[in-house]
Amino acid sequence: MKNSGNSNRRKFIQKTALLGAGMVTIPFTGFSQGEMLKASDSIYLIGPREGYSPQIGTLLSTMTMMRTWLIESIKDLSVEQLDFQLDEQSNSIGAMLWHLAATEKYYQLNTFDELKWGSWSDEIKKEWDVASHLGEKARDLIKGNDAGFYIDKLDKVRAVTEKEFAKRDDTWIMKSEPFFDNLPTNNYCKWFHVCEHESNHRGQIKFILKRISDSQ
Repeated sequence: MKNSGNSNRRKFIQKTALLGAGMVTIPFTGFSQGEMLKASDSIYLIGPREGYSPQIGTLLSTMTMMRTWLIESIKDLSVEQLDFQLDEQSNSIGAMLWHLAATEKYYQLNTFDELKWGSWSDEIKKEWDVASHLGEKARDLIKGNDAGFYIDKLDKVRAVTEKEFAKRDDTWIMKSEPFFDNLPTNNYCKWFHVCEHESNHRGQIKFILKRISDSQ
């Protein structure tokens, strides 16, 4: 995931890193602990969330909105729709869903466990690398699963993210290391990338569903 984007994608990530850096200057003085958003509140309320530091809660509320949109768009799909490929080089919706879970898993290992990218165990790679890398192997192996299978994977990794976010504060979210293009990259940017990456694939999924609908 770290090295897979083209130059335009890298430029986009750099711009979002600047956006993230700007966001931390936004004061949250209007929020008291009692006024913070609850998990049950509308997904369209973006801001600090109960149980999280202000910046982490705001980031998580954005990620939650994106995830809700994604699940709503795929939860009723058939196995045939999830396995559909536009051509021999394209990825199925199912493969992209597993890929999103793998992406989040690997950013957990990098940011929560502070592991160098790709240094995790062979056992972890065996479970997640095919989906992370996509391509021919994923097209061959990731098929025949219903929507619940992929939703379960997404839910399980997100539960870990939420639990680990709750343990950390805004100092941690601003912690940086050389990462994208070997430039200083903070945890805020890394996790914003997880969210925008999901948005990117959601757009691809919508395109595939339109093509499926047109062919019927």
